[in-house]
Amino acid sequence: MSIQRGDVLEALKVVALPNTGNNIVEGGAVKNVVTTDNSITVTAMVTSPVLHVKKAVEDGIKKALAEKFPNVAVQVTMSVEIAKPTIAPVEEVILPNIKNIVAIASGKGGVGKSTVTANIAVQMAKMGFKVGLVDADIYGPSMPIMFDVEKERPLGKTVNGKQMMLPVENYGVKMLSIGFFTTPDQAVAWRGSMATKALKQLIFDAEWGELDFLLIDLPPGTGDIHLTLVQSIPVTAAVIVSTPQTIALADARKGAGLFKMDSIDVPVLGFVENMAYFTPAELPDNKYYIFGQDGAKNLAADMGLPVLGEIPLVQSIREAGDIGRPASLQDGTPESEAFYKLTQNIVEETIARNNNLPPTTKVEMSNTAGCTAH
Repeated sequence: MSIQRGDVLEALKVVALPNTGNNIVEGGAVKNVVTTDNSITVTAMVTSPVLHVKKAVEDGIKKALAEKFPNVAVQVTMSVEIAKPTIAPVEEVILPNIKNIVAIASGKGGVGKSTVTANIAVQMAKMGFKVGLVDADIYGPSMPIMFDVEKERPLGKTVNGKQMMLPVENYGVKMLSIGFFTTPDQAVAWRGSMATKALKQLIFDAEWGELDFLLIDLPPGTGDIHLTLVQSIPVTAAVIVSTPQTIALADARKGAGLFKMDSIDVPVLGFVENMAYFTPAELPDNKYYIFGQDGAKNLAADMGLPVLGEIPLVQSIREAGDIGRPASLQDGTPESEAFYKLTQNIVEETIARNNNLPPTTKVEMSNTAGCTAH
């Protein structure tokens, strides 16, 4: 006698849905149940990005079904859903299949922004989110190398009569970069108008599908690319990456100030302090603050923003990026744990931003030449 779907759902009613007071069936977390004579496959979705919540639901499903249907193979597929802002904008919806667009920025170069972005993207994918990444550093693209896809080229697809690019995918992350269209020794010697046109093509002429997050890895500074981005699409929020040293923090303040300008008004989720400290392998309990201590923490407090994460100065993070396997892929390491905590904080801050603030809209600026970030 085959296993009935209704019996499976009844058995799953003993599994609690955390933070709701409901079980996973009544709470709508069970998305699909497939049964055969000797197997059960359950697809479930939770709304919390916290890893232990997803694990608790998965373990609860397996235990409940093992008790009800002994000697039956059980497979559980878990995913995480994050909602868009709850108030719909009045203007036409841009990129309607993308729930959240998060810009990753820095005031200056050399602070590891692209490395941080790559690891955030990988961690989000590991958490079960659908993730896209635009390498908006037109003059210095690095994502193809960091994801070990520098020899790949995006394919084309016709969508509603228009030719679209299919993003290159690796490690669960869809991405586009100008690096896919140039050779390693080819300089991108473009004026600002050409660079901004290329950025728009990477965003709008791509078939991204449904995404929970689209991360934009911005170039250093506060120039044409940044203004084009906020004038073209509704950026949900921004994250600022800095190192602890004074000169980097001064530029990070300006980077955050750009998004906080009255004419732009994109919420800043907080700061990431990269290369925060160095811990030698032979002295695992020691921390050496090579670039200074608590710099980002003090800047964040001064600007009324949180520190989302502190990433240690570790050789393996650099090596992992150089060989195209971001450090976040290596479970159980201190650096992977640091990126996991950072990503969890970004997701939670995005959820809070969407619950408490209206959606961002495209920025309308008639004259940006005299804009200053402060």
